[in-house]
Amino acid sequence: MALYQGLHQKLQQKLSPQQIQLMKLLQVPTASLEERIKEEIEENPALEVGVDETDQDQEPVESADNYDEENSNADDDLANDIEYDDDGEIAEYKLKDDHVPELQESGSIPHPSSISLHETLVDQLRLLNLNTLQSTIAEQIIGSIDDDGYLRRDTQSIVDDLAFKQNIESNEDEVESLIASIQQFDPPGIAARDVRESLLIQLRRKLKQVSNGAQKIALRIIDFHFEEFTKRHFDKIIKSLEISEDQLKNAIAEIKRLNPRPGAHFSTVNKAEQYIVPDFFVYNNNGVPELSLNQRNAPELKISEDYKGMLRDYEKGSKQDKRQKEAVNFIKQKIDAAKWFIDAIKQRQHTLIITMQAIIDHQKNFFLTGDETSMRPMILRDIAERTNLDISTISRVANSKFVQTEFGSFRLKHFFSEALSTDSGEEVSTREVKTILQEFIDGEDKQNPLSDDTLTELLQSKGYNIARRTVAKYRELLNIPVARLRKEL
Repeated sequence: MALYQGLHQKLQQKLSPQQIQLMKLLQVPTASLEERIKEEIEENPALEVGVDETDQDQEPVESADNYDEENSNADDDLANDIEYDDDGEIAEYKLKDDHVPELQESGSIPHPSSISLHETLVDQLRLLNLNTLQSTIAEQIIGSIDDDGYLRRDTQSIVDDLAFKQNIESNEDEVESLIASIQQFDPPGIAARDVRESLLIQLRRKLKQVSNGAQKIALRIIDFHFEEFTKRHFDKIIKSLEISEDQLKNAIAEIKRLNPRPGAHFSTVNKAEQYIVPDFFVYNNNGVPELSLNQRNAPELKISEDYKGMLRDYEKGSKQDKRQKEAVNFIKQKIDAAKWFIDAIKQRQHTLIITMQAIIDHQKNFFLTGDETSMRPMILRDIAERTNLDISTISRVANSKFVQTEFGSFRLKHFFSEALSTDSGEEVSTREVKTILQEFIDGEDKQNPLSDDTLTELLQSKGYNIARRTVAKYRELLNIPVARLRKEL
């Protein structure tokens, strides 16, 4: 095969570093934005927190209606001095709202400090009269307990762990004996292998303290009829134990007082999940929804005056050796990077505002009334068409963002739902159907809960053209069990 040379034209589309930086910033929620800015300040000494003195007289941005695109223009004098190819300085753009208290940007959110489950168990372990070997084995067992308080690792595996990781020889009987001792620790039900064993441990401890008939029946139900209990086959339990319906009700009440997750109280939760930091605030101002950004979304950033001065001094110098040229290039690179980051933050604000404003315009009735049945069908494409932004950009904005309203805080994804046709041909939001479905189930007779077929008929009677399998899917999305598991005595 002969070799030859040729010319070919090819069109490619690539994202610039600035576009990539903007896309990444759009995905960052308000709770993490401050940390991201601190990282950038640490990496780039030309970037500082504060307001540029030349921009202090400008009005801050309050909503999407008065967003001033001229704020993104550069400082002309500085641009002439250092001959930037693109726009530079950023104006003041901190948001303010008289109706929302200002957040202290320098303040930190307090997080509760508490002792962990494993620390609690180790403290109780010291109260036992154990030798060094037994204490080591017991600590290995405690270390195998998960955050829910269950010991899901089998005994032989614990023996193997001791042999391979700590070079300790033990046997299953020795480990089982220590597990039995740990199961007497607080909280009750700890170190059980499954829910059934945990409930049995808790009931037996209660019977030792105060014994009554309901607790004894509850113990027999969990010990001998656990499967029937979980499947709500109450008739079989009544017949097998030869008890009355009232006795069964009292026994079930005792079981409901038990804790199926004994270690949950001590489980550590991610700090970012403990507190919701809203990205937007929406309030009803005489029938008009008003939007404002969380002030943490609008940090005050500027380019370091020291770096500006150094660049001017180097530019005015008559002689520039190699070292000076390298210094000038370094300073320019840092100032450019700082300017790009400030512009990206500014563009992030603008994108957040116009996207949220489009969502408010589409779901205006909900933001005024808080009635979820008034929500209109809305998908990413609808907002993309309103804002002239790409669908992927809308998706990034909606990801991990929250809005605080007079009716509570909601994820932005909460307002997106598909459409469902009614008998009259009108399109309604699937969230409206889910809300009505939840109302039907909340108001049902718990002794005779509504089946999926009955729920389908009720929805169809209200004009919603929906199939049974769709009702089952919505019920599962709402974490509602089937009718048999919702049955109560």
